[in-house]
Amino acid sequence: MADLEKIVEELSQLSVLEASELVKLLEEKWGVSAAAPVAAVAAGPAAAAPAEEEEEKTEFNVVLKATGPKKIDVIKVIRQLTSLGLVEAKTLAETPGGKVLEGVSKEVANDAKAKLEEAGAEVVLE
Repeated sequence: MADLEKIVEELSQLSVLEASELVKLLEEKWGVSAAAPVAAVAAGPAAAAPAEEEEEKTEFNVVLKATGPKKIDVIKVIRQLTSLGLVEAKTLAETPGGKVLEGVSKEVANDAKAKLEEAGAEVVLE
């Protein structure tokens, strides 16, 4: 049996070009392709990444889709949730797609959404 640690040490000293040549030689000698397993492994984690990203989402944006019939109530809630003045809060309330809060926790976002919806606004969390 070969001394595996000695082989690993020698392989670690190879340049990139030498390692590439070694791969070609081994592929020819053993009749295999090193590219196929690497591509299959790379596709696995890439496909799983979007599901992990959704689970790990910790920051949310509270986006106002529509003010609804009670614009004054919505403006009051916007002012309570933010440090905006009356004019800025009114402008935000009149802007579809306006972000009331950005990068907040899920709890804060859900609380803000509930308050805005209670005032009559249509809200989504992004």
